[in-house]
Amino acid sequence: MLTIIDRYIAKNFLVFFISGLVVFVTIFLAIDFTSTSMRFDVGLDVLGRYYQSYIPIIIYQLMPVGALIGTLFTLSSLNRNNELIALFSLGISLARVSMPVLVMIGIISAMTFWVGDKLVPVFAQKKNYTFYVEMKKRPGLYSTVKKNKIWYRSDNTIFNIQSLNADQGRAQGITLYYFNDAWDLVQMVKAKTVIMRNTTWNLEDGTVTLFAEESSFPLTKSFAKKTLTVSSDLADIQAASPTSDALSIADLRRFIQKNKEAGLDTLQYEVDMHAKMSFAFAALVMSLMGIPFTVQRSRSGGNMLSIGVSIVTAFSYWVIFSASLSMGKHGSLPPIVAAWAPNIIMGGVATFFLLRLKK
Repeated sequence: MLTIIDRYIAKNFLVFFISGLVVFVTIFLAIDFTSTSMRFDVGLDVLGRYYQSYIPIIIYQLMPVGALIGTLFTLSSLNRNNELIALFSLGISLARVSMPVLVMIGIISAMTFWVGDKLVPVFAQKKNYTFYVEMKKRPGLYSTVKKNKIWYRSDNTIFNIQSLNADQGRAQGITLYYFNDAWDLVQMVKAKTVIMRNTTWNLEDGTVTLFAEESSFPLTKSFAKKTLTVSSDLADIQAASPTSDALSIADLRRFIQKNKEAGLDTLQYEVDMHAKMSFAFAALVMSLMGIPFTVQRSRSGGNMLSIGVSIVTAFSYWVIFSASLSMGKHGSLPPIVAAWAPNIIMGGVATFFLLRLKK
């Protein structure tokens, strides 16, 4: 049952959470916008479309930091005004005082997971399209994944790939559609396997189909091996394997399964899939880390102390998180361990400090 105190604490947390999120998102946007506008000679309309898709992703990434800010400033405010002492004198424990905050963080964690799984992939695809096609002017670097197929377009060529290992330069199940300037289909090439060596593609076990105007039926010829020389734009496909942020967990799981069946390496995508799930708990872990530092100091430092603790805690988490994911993608750690180790480590440290508190 919610009490007046619970509502008071929850309200304060929401105010600080939203304020912290707005401040950090604004700072991030200001820095990123300055850098991006200097790097690319594009109009404000293009930049507007880019950041229209990018802002939701930034908010998603900074939600744990906002939760940490909300926790620190809420408890720091109670501590600074001696309200914590009054609550402790009434026999209310720190765990009970923190309960409204932790409940709100639980809701934020659930929202983080949902946003990351359902909304971020949609905005990531729109952002990638604007970045590669309209800003970088290299559409070959843009890819989308739909129904387990990777689709690309370059000039008058459209093709899809069932499975791609960009690092090894191998692809399975490729179909290329060639169009004329009137966008009439003139040729279709299919192959089971492709070895990509920059602008030289070696196709194996496939067919070539020609659609000639003078013929009523398409002409098809099989081949065991065929070499294609593609444009440098098409060669960009080797650097354009689909990013995990543009896939939901379900799509990513199907993508991994299909690549495994094709005998391709899926380690990077497995790490990213588990990271999507573990990141939802980052808000809880960061907030638990901040509680002991806030309660142990009654007045010294004030808001500046809370800001300092926020920056150090968030930076420490991101360093451990990034390092762990990197080790997982290089095979030094199993994917599930690489993704969840930062939460376990930081959660263990938070538990250690919480147990040392007297209240």
